[in-house]
Amino acid sequence: MGEREFLGEFEHLVLAAAMRLSDAYGASIIQEIEDTTGRTVKAGSLYITLERLEKKGFLKLRTGGAEPGRGGRPKRFVEVTTEGVRALAMHRGALLRIWDGIEMQLEDS
Repeated sequence: MGEREFLGEFEHLVLAAAMRLSDAYGASIIQEIEDTTGRTVKAGSLYITLERLEKKGFLKLRTGGAEPGRGGRPKRFVEVTTEGVRALAMHRGALLRIWDGIEMQLEDS
């Protein structure tokens, strides 16, 4: 995995949220990120990121059936691929290494 394949912050959040959810889809991922981080997520940003992650091979998008309660619009379900899990693990490892030794400085401030 090369440098260009490192995850951006929002990509990291999207992949992690999708992994936490059993049946991940757009609205549930938005809710998960907002509930766990306090960050507001716009649907447009999420869907652009989902498409980018799919192009990288880190997830697969699957369209469900039309739902009457959603005005006939189908849900787009998200499945994190093996490559997506690897990318997330690599990103997490990099973050842990860069943070090593500075937690005390943050706690003291």
